[in-house]
Amino acid sequence: MAVAVMSPIVAERIWALPIGQASVKFFQYLVFRAENGLLPSQREMAREYKVARSTISTLMEPLFDLKLVLRSPGEERGGNRYSLHPLAAKYDSMEEMEAAFAHALGEMQAGRLPALNLPEYSAVPPSVSGQPGLRIA
Repeated sequence: MAVAVMSPIVAERIWALPIGQASVKFFQYLVFRAENGLLPSQREMAREYKVARSTISTLMEPLFDLKLVLRSPGEERGGNRYSLHPLAAKYDSMEEMEAAFAHALGEMQAGRLPALNLPEYSAVPPSVSGQPGLRIA
């Protein structure tokens, strides 16, 4: 039985993504739903996630901005195909992930694959109100 390995580039900093909780949760669904990095159609995602297709578009928009999810023109009926960025996907083994990363880095250097657009946090970002809502019980 293979053990799924998720990219530490995203997994270790998912708490710091500058997107809403709903998109973070949806991204987790996409990571575990992807097959070889490829994602189902928006129609299928909407059916599985039990939301309207317009909601899928709304949840995916910040993921497109961060380049975690990539969209390319599909061959069928002019729709789009969706895939996870190779640096944000899950893999069946460390060896498979390392090979995918090496290939992705080459593709990024050649300009055929965009780089992830993730912030570089060295500390937990401040909450929207400026201070976390911590209380002593």
